Amino acid sequence: MRTLHHGGKHTVTGSCHEVQFEHGSLLIDCGQFQGKDVRPMDVEFSIEQVRALVLTHAHIDHVGRLPWLLAAGFSGPIYCTPATAELVPLMLDDGLKLQLGMDKPQRQRVLEALNKRFVPIEYGVWQGVVLSPPDSQGGDALSCCCETVEIRFNPAGHILGSAYVEIRQENGEVIVFSGDLGPSDTPLLPDPVAPPRADVLYIESTYGNKQHDSVAHRAERLEAIINRSLQDGGVIIIPAFSVGRTQELLFDIEQLIHQRGITDRIPIILDSPMASEVTRSYRRYRELWSKEAKQRLEYHRHPLAFDQCVVLEHYREHLALVNRLAKTGEPAIVVAASGMCEGGRVMGYLKALLTDVRTDVLFAGYQAQGTLGCALQSGAKRVEIADEWINVRAQIHTMSGYSAHADQTDLLRFIQGIDVPPKEIHLIHGEAEAKTAFKDCLQKLGYHVIE
Repeated sequence: MRTLHHGGKHTVTGSCHEVQFEHGSLLIDCGQFQGKDVRPMDVEFSIEQVRALVLTHAHIDHVGRLPWLLAAGFSGPIYCTPATAELVPLMLDDGLKLQLGMDKPQRQRVLEALNKRFVPIEYGVWQGVVLSPPDSQGGDALSCCCETVEIRFNPAGHILGSAYVEIRQENGEVIVFSGDLGPSDTPLLPDPVAPPRADVLYIESTYGNKQHDSVAHRAERLEAIINRSLQDGGVIIIPAFSVGRTQELLFDIEQLIHQRGITDRIPIILDSPMASEVTRSYRRYRELWSKEAKQRLEYHRHPLAFDQCVVLEHYREHLALVNRLAKTGEPAIVVAASGMCEGGRVMGYLKALLTDVRTDVLFAGYQAQGTLGCALQSGAKRVEIADEWINVRAQIHTMSGYSAHADQTDLLRFIQGIDVPPKEIHLIHGEAEAKTAFKDCLQKLGYHVIE
């Protein structure tokens, strides 16, 4: 067995890992490169030996190249959790429209081709995958030249349907790909639980050098920023990923409404059609929620569909609101995609309101190098939006407590929770600084680490 990395080894985008066995390969994710890592979407590696694709979750940096994988000739099964199978078409639809200019019928044909390949697997269920040479796929005499591996998904706590995957070989050895692990103690999804065995572990290291704010602290900071906006007017712009971050924010805002009643004078605007669709998926999969989240439902509360939340579906509504907020300076909380400010409706708010000192921009997630979000987060005084240079007078905030990624402590807890220490730990999905710091930490604990 050996692993080839076609993306996401030394970066946090473009995740794509090929696990090669004697008679075929498994592909783990096939994501889009973003930010400074951006490159053509074409699949530039050979897929001749790839028998199946395994998806850890539906974020675009893990699934964005799926249409190009099909175009390259991949025709095998795509294994994922049921929630991921529902979310992936939602995530890809925008890209097909904006990047390729596809009309609705064209997009539907691509997404239908993908849907036919999905094999949804529930958490905790072992699924056999037969790996055989291409000539034996039809069941002729060569069909004895094959091997079977088993895969199993377990909750990763990152977004709805996210999973880390165990791959069990015929000799009993287990390879684990973490996908993206979520942080501990978040209120919406349960914490990830380490597998009993991982002979070889490929683990993300996005925040291998950092510690996040606690969930309690993030709520306090959110409340403080909202109160400031109420005092001096102005808009709170929250660029948020449609999957995961948006739902966490709505969850916390609903809690502030319930406990403090702070939003009678400030509307909550969800301005992202995709986020609205994804939020409906979150509500459909309530069985995947954490204990705390389920308790809110028992008390007849609606943490993802509360009355004060206004959803903008149509673009004309978006334009009207941007113009109104720019003219009046009235307070509002706007949650809009994209999370890294690389497109989406958030761009309209930023262009119109970054010059206003009353505006607050609240980053609640990772900003990849080379993105507008990273520039703002790093303190840029002027930024370019739609070919126009904008002076930044808004206040910029970062709340690490909203990260959907595990921090160093969470990653260590996951590794140390494995009953038998891994023989090898491979660090993936991380920038050089984070990986080096986490490698040093693990080596001090006696682990064999490959960066």
